[in-house]
Amino acid sequence: MVLEATMIILDNSEFMRNGDYLPSRFSAQLDSVDFIFHAKTNSNPENTVGLMSMGGDGPQVLTTLTADFGRILAGIHDTKISKGIHFSTGIQVALLALKHRQNKVHHQRIIVFVGSPIDEDEKELERLAKRLKKNSVAIDLINFGEHEVNTSKLERFISIVSNHDNSHLVTIPQGPKLLYESIQYSPMFAEEGSSTGFATASGEDFDFGADPNVDPELALALRLSLEEERSRQARERERQETKSTLPKFEEGDDRGDGDGDFKMQDK
Repeated sequence: MVLEATMIILDNSEFMRNGDYLPSRFSAQLDSVDFIFHAKTNSNPENTVGLMSMGGDGPQVLTTLTADFGRILAGIHDTKISKGIHFSTGIQVALLALKHRQNKVHHQRIIVFVGSPIDEDEKELERLAKRLKKNSVAIDLINFGEHEVNTSKLERFISIVSNHDNSHLVTIPQGPKLLYESIQYSPMFAEEGSSTGFATASGEDFDFGADPNVDPELALALRLSLEEERSRQARERERQETKSTLPKFEEGDDRGDGDGDFKMQDK
């Protein structure tokens, strides 16, 4: 499994108020961030994910690289819809955040939600793509909402930056599927070895007992249930490990002979 540090860039421009993706473009992104975070951390427990926005007055890092989903939720809570997007600047800020990752062994990846028109011209995008490739940074672009305007630019961008198909352009038109469902079955997660991007602790694919294509909500509920069970088991292991490190005393020793002395049991 690939050891990876991933920065997710949200589109928080005024275009995200549009309701053509249920329940809205903005909310659809937030559900997708939930899925992407768990898919990445479940594929390798040492993976880390960060979150930033690229709308408003300028890009903003909301959460630095972490394996704690609570911090991602806090970053989501701080995100506000405002103005347009800063596509190139946002990616450059994400590149800087990845450069300062603690574990330099981590492969670098940026995932960008693009639901607003991109103002940059093709020459500027080409320079940015070459810089990403030079720094061995993979990028996934989730193109939705304004795909008729952006697709040609983004196709050219991915063709330059991709190295052995390590980068992807996922164009998602309006439809009955939720945004995260389309991402789930896209080439972005093809290499995870599971259509859900989810594996058991033993490294084998988790059999939900239900076809995610038929009932994606059930599959998601089962995935979250398994996540809760893993957390419970982790807490139980930690409790047992803490208990095993405590000193053991011989029965009756705590009563002593009145002088408060006691003997530790030899291990």
